[in-house]
Amino acid sequence: MLAALVTEVVMTAMFLVVILGATRRARPQQPGPRGIGLCLTLIHLISIPVTNTSVNPARSTGVALFAKGWALEQLWLFWVAPIAGAVLGAGLHRLIGDGYRRR
Repeated sequence: MLAALVTEVVMTAMFLVVILGATRRARPQQPGPRGIGLCLTLIHLISIPVTNTSVNPARSTGVALFAKGWALEQLWLFWVAPIAGAVLGAGLHRLIGDGYRRR
């Protein structure tokens, strides 16, 4: 369960850093959507063997409601981890973003 929690938090944090970086107004004009899509693909390739990848609480909730039982018991993880990952990712982007502003 700890591996699932860490995986979901780290993957969500990195995904948010990529999204915030790709959608910044001050960024050079580059293909941002491709970077976001490739990051999401990489997240799935890394975390499918660990947690079957969530990164989206709504997706996890829908599946858990149909599976019931054990899936509902573990649903908290797929809500807490993305929220914690989002907070961590926003903090990381703020630290990295300060470096962008100095240029």
